[in-house]
Amino acid sequence: MKQNRVRQLLAEGKMPIGHMIMEFSTRGIAKIVEAAGVDFVLVDGEHSGFDLGQIDDLLAWFKATPIAPFVRVPSSDYHFIARVMDAGALGVMVPNVKSAEQAKSVVNAMRYAPEGERGLGLGGSLNDFVRPNPKEYMHGANRNNMVICQIESKEALDNLDAIASTPGVDVLWVGHFDLTQSLGIVGEFQHDEFLNALKRVAEVSKQYGQATGIQPSNLEQARAWMDIGCNMISYSADHGVYSAALRSAVEALRG
Repeated sequence: MKQNRVRQLLAEGKMPIGHMIMEFSTRGIAKIVEAAGVDFVLVDGEHSGFDLGQIDDLLAWFKATPIAPFVRVPSSDYHFIARVMDAGALGVMVPNVKSAEQAKSVVNAMRYAPEGERGLGLGGSLNDFVRPNPKEYMHGANRNNMVICQIESKEALDNLDAIASTPGVDVLWVGHFDLTQSLGIVGEFQHDEFLNALKRVAEVSKQYGQATGIQPSNLEQARAWMDIGCNMISYSADHGVYSAALRSAVEALRG
């Protein structure tokens, strides 16, 4: 079983640094990201055009690296979670989690018995086509995989302690655009209401032994949010990094 680098780093008190893949489903992207020193990736299945086959390919390519691949699924429905986990994801990010009941449903879909209700489909690509000892594998997978709940609404903030205290939740991840939209201050990341919400998420996740995740689009934003308490950072998305670098070079050449 591939070990989850993010779990290892968090256990050592270090900050995992990741990147979102939402445009470039190419065979080279896994090794490109590895060469950059990234610890984890978020393969986006919510806002991208990726189909399940493309996500499967990406997960297979990331097996050839030490990077921990997670998938952001479109919703907390069982069939979205189970299929990407059986394709080799080491965890799921679920958007817009609003309640403890929803968080529990995610844990149930992702973890094997007795901690959840995930179905058994062993011996395929998930296990590199080698059938493992079921009990040993189930126990190890439950310890290795991660549940990432996105906090993206006022309702989630109201239920934050209940979500965080749900057994099996590993990361509270602030979806900053949607959270500001829910608060009526869309895109105002310097607004006190957003900063106070981010601080509260960081405090609650620390209280329950979880990580606080967020995805800044630039280094200034990253440093500010790290100072507040975020300790799991996904730096931008693939198309954002590519566009910014290309734009900068083109402007310099024209200048």
